[in-house]
Amino acid sequence: MNERSSVRIAASADVSDEAIIGENSSIWHLAQVREEAVLGKNCIVGRGAYVGTGVVMGDNCKLQNYALVYEPAVLGAGVFIGPAVVLTNDTYPRAITADGELKSAHDWTPVGVTILEGASIGARAVCVAPVQVGRWATVAAGAVVTKDVPDFALVAGVPARRIRWVGKAGVPLEHDGVDWVCPSTGERYVEEGETLVERDA
Repeated sequence: MNERSSVRIAASADVSDEAIIGENSSIWHLAQVREEAVLGKNCIVGRGAYVGTGVVMGDNCKLQNYALVYEPAVLGAGVFIGPAVVLTNDTYPRAITADGELKSAHDWTPVGVTILEGASIGARAVCVAPVQVGRWATVAAGAVVTKDVPDFALVAGVPARRIRWVGKAGVPLEHDGVDWVCPSTGERYVEEGETLVERDA
């Protein structure tokens, strides 16, 4: 592996000199990190993953093998992206214009996916831009996200719909008659309409 100070980059990875890689981050075999991408500290980019031009990743993010994160995606701190996840960036994708000419980068406006702190996207899920996945939310494996996901929501299906609430530990919450409670940590949450907030937050 090659090293940029404390950064570990596999010899077969393609990392632009114009990318900013935070300390103690690892970029594994056959991954590509494009120009002007910004990765925080302690990030992991798995085998064959793609990080597009100008993508921003916070500290402690994990991109699993073959995940595709297209610009202008923004990932908060501690975001998990499962194997073969796709974050899209084109609302109306076409290879050619209405006149039949091959499209160039100037023929469309990229739109991004925003994933907030602590959220997890399960294997082979697709987030169709423009959408936002809320703090500590979980998108189930294979889901297709077409609208914003609230904080602490567990969404599944095609299209994805909320099926449960989850806490910071990722475990589904249980209702005790008053609050939603994490069986793993004991943290308590309050439901307010279509949202969930931390008790005493």
